[in-house]
Amino acid sequence: MVCGSRLVKNGRHPSGTQRWRCRTCGSSTVRHRPDVREREQLRRFLRWLSGKASQAEHGGGTGRTFRHDTAWCWQLQPRMPVTGEVHDTVLVDGIWIGTWCLLIAISDTGHVIAWQWCARESTAAWTALFDQVPAPIVAVTDGGSGIRAALHNTWPDTAVQRCIFHLQLNVTGELTRTPRTAAGRALRQISLNLSNVHDIDAAITWQLTLEAWWQQYGHLTRERTLYDNGRFGFTHDRLRKAWGILHRAARAGHVFTHLTHGNPRTTSRLEGLNSQIRNLLHQHRGMPIEHRKRAAEWFLLLHEIPINHAHEHATLPAPAPRPARNETTGQPTLYDTGLDATEGLWLRTGWAGRS
Repeated sequence: MVCGSRLVKNGRHPSGTQRWRCRTCGSSTVRHRPDVREREQLRRFLRWLSGKASQAEHGGGTGRTFRHDTAWCWQLQPRMPVTGEVHDTVLVDGIWIGTWCLLIAISDTGHVIAWQWCARESTAAWTALFDQVPAPIVAVTDGGSGIRAALHNTWPDTAVQRCIFHLQLNVTGELTRTPRTAAGRALRQISLNLSNVHDIDAAITWQLTLEAWWQQYGHLTRERTLYDNGRFGFTHDRLRKAWGILHRAARAGHVFTHLTHGNPRTTSRLEGLNSQIRNLLHQHRGMPIEHRKRAAEWFLLLHEIPINHAHEHATLPAPAPRPARNETTGQPTLYDTGLDATEGLWLRTGWAGRS
């Protein structure tokens, strides 16, 4: 205190906080605990973020008061605890949030393992996700772009299960729900029959049916037509693509992995998690993209830990590096020897104000 003497307890503040008093000078105070205050603010922030109540209801006053007290919470970066646990099956998928794609990995029991932000589903992005997770026995995926190479490079010994639902969806996307040709109708029915395969014998029968389709209609996938632009193209291009989707997945052995390993054959559990993220962002629609990204991260973390322990798994980002200063004047440098894109040194692409 003021005189530096030892304090003694002196009743409680109307809020319930312990008061302390100096016997020498008579001054009193309460012990300030910024960590407790910030922990409570973070808890209120996360309750609002994960619920449907308004900011005013969580803040005990107006929404402005709540935003003022919890503005710093948006800067926290939630981190999934690294346990090193090896899972038999890992389900992976991506969800688009604005212009960013969030790649998520969960176990077959629904526990979130890791996530990774990226601008698109590239091999590098999937590799960054897989590097966070010990290699499982089976990986269930929808077969997105870049994932096959990432699996081969990062988890070479992991068996792959293509999501049956997405496989059927991809085929329907090429053939539509009502194909006009007999070949298209037969091929779409073959893809739909994947839902009825529950044992090895049925899997063999399905593969023989696919081969029989190729023997009967395979010549259509090779036919070419001369178009008005003077170039040849495949006459039944969509039929060819639909056949390629089923043929490549079956040839790679990614269709019936669930029959030998007992893993899920779809990413439905992960799709349900993605649906909850969309509902969360819809409830708080209007947030800028950075807040939407942070809200998705908090949702995934709170899916695994209690809200009262959230502060243990969040960190503040590192401060931005200070600008270089002139050694003579001590002021920030205006000109230097480094190269910068604003100086017009590199080729510019895209629209640049031209009409």
